[in-house]
Amino acid sequence: MADDGNTHRLQSVDIDDDSLAAASRDQEQERQIAIFDLLEANYFAPAGADGGPYDLKMGLLENRLVLDVTGPGYHHRHILSLSPFRSLVKDYFMICESYYQAIRNSTPQQIETLDMGRRGLHNEASEVLRTRLSGKIETDMDTARRLFTLICALHWRG
Repeated sequence: MADDGNTHRLQSVDIDDDSLAAASRDQEQERQIAIFDLLEANYFAPAGADGGPYDLKMGLLENRLVLDVTGPGYHHRHILSLSPFRSLVKDYFMICESYYQAIRNSTPQQIETLDMGRRGLHNEASEVLRTRLSGKIETDMDTARRLFTLICALHWRG
């Protein structure tokens, strides 16, 4: 999965405004950090593409995740069911809310315990994403983690 320069990477990420959920200050900051970190370092290799860099637009269409990927001579829309992510996102939001509250009111040990749980759930969801993208888009774990954070930013209908 070695990157040969800048060919297998994202150069831009755009989230469809109509798909975004209302966000707290903490959630908005996490979304902005995820995009920044994603653009700083990522591995993103769509199947059948000769090389990038790529532009990614994320959104929802009829309760499905839409990933529009464009690059030199490449444009493909990937549509994924959200069903495998629903319980993970719900659990992730619950643990994040507890974590944000703990930062303001709890001991360092309580914060660390919640953060470990949050990271573990985030890793699990990232593995699910990598599996769902298998054969479509290859990513490394860090890229999948940041993409999962952005999936959480989308408005879940239904």
